[in-house]
Amino acid sequence: HIDSPRVDAEILLAKVLNCNRIKLYIDQDKPLSKQELAMMHGFVERRATYEPVSYILGEKGFMQDVFNVTPAVLVPRPETELLVERVAKLFDNKKALIFLDIGTGSGAIILSLLKLFPNARATAADISTDALAVAQTNAEKLKVADRVNFVKSDIYSGVDRQRFDVIVSNPPYIPTQDLKILDEDVKKEPQIALDGGADGLVFYRRIINEAGLYLNADGLLALEIGIDQGEAVANLCRQAGFKIVRIVKDYAGIDRNILAAKEADDFGNKILAITF
Repeated sequence: HIDSPRVDAEILLAKVLNCNRIKLYIDQDKPLSKQELAMMHGFVERRATYEPVSYILGEKGFMQDVFNVTPAVLVPRPETELLVERVAKLFDNKKALIFLDIGTGSGAIILSLLKLFPNARATAADISTDALAVAQTNAEKLKVADRVNFVKSDIYSGVDRQRFDVIVSNPPYIPTQDLKILDEDVKKEPQIALDGGADGLVFYRRIINEAGLYLNADGLLALEIGIDQGEAVANLCRQAGFKIVRIVKDYAGIDRNILAAKEADDFGNKILAITF
C-alpha cells in the first residue's frame, strides 16, 4: 500500500549503491553484494512500515541543498520552498536583514534564506531540543552557523526582545481531528510539528498577536498556511493591525502563504504585487 513503490525502491537502491537513479538502468544487470543486498532489505522493511523515505535516507533536498532530517523534525516539503522564494523576491539580497524563524525544525527555511542573503543574521526558535540539534548540524553543513542563533522557545518565550526585519514560520496547522486521517507516512512525523489545535489556527494566533512586539515597523511577516486557511489567517493579521495582507497561492492554486506588513507604503505595494 505504498503510493509510489517503484520510485521509492529506486531512491533507496541508489542510496545503497551510492549512485543516481539513471545509473540503475545503465547497470541494471549488475548483481548486488551480500552487504548491499542486506542494506536494501533493511531499507525495504523500514519503508514497508510507512517510515518516510527521507528518514530512511537521513536527508531531504530543499532549494539547492540537502538537509539532514531525523524523526525529530518535519520532512521539508517542495511547497515550502515558495515561502523562501517569495521572501527573497521582496528584498535586495545584499541587505543585512535580521530574521526570526519560529518552529525552525530542520532549519530548511531559515538556512536557505541565510544562503540567499549573505549579509543577513537570524534567530531560529523551536520548542524541541532534538529539532534544534538537527538544525544546528545543517547550519554547519551549509556553512552559515556563524550567522544564526538557535534558541529553545515556545513561540516567542525564549526569544530576546528585539526587532526583526522578517518573521517567518511554517507552524503546525493541521486540525487535531484531522491527524487520524493523514497518510501513514505523515503520521510517522512528529505530531508536535503537525497538530495545530482544534481549528488548526492555534499557533497562527500566537505568532500573529505578538508579532508587533518583535517586528520592525517596515518589517515582513511571512507564513505558510494549510488548505482553506487563507482568509482565516489573513483576518487574524488584519485584526492584529497589519495594513497590508496578501494571500498567495501555490502552483496547484491552493492558498499557501500569507505575506503581511504593518504599513501601506512602497514595501506594501511590493507585497501586493507578489504572485509566484
